[in-house]
Amino acid sequence: MKKFLEGLGAILLVAGVAGVIREMTGGWFHFLGLTRFLTENVGFLEGRELFANIVVAVLGLALAIGASRMAQD
Repeated sequence: MKKFLEGLGAILLVAGVAGVIREMTGGWFHFLGLTRFLTENVGFLEGRELFANIVVAVLGLALAIGASRMAQD
């Protein structure tokens, strides 16, 4: 379970950072927009794409750190 949560956290972190890079460059890097499916299809996130990507990256980091501190079973 620990390795799964660490992997999921890493994936979320990379996706969030890629989304931030995509938003900061004006959408030049379309292949980096893994989270654009979330930000384009959720109504209340419209216009807040950068914030949503930052939140995804921070949640991924927190999940990876939290999982790495879990006790060994």
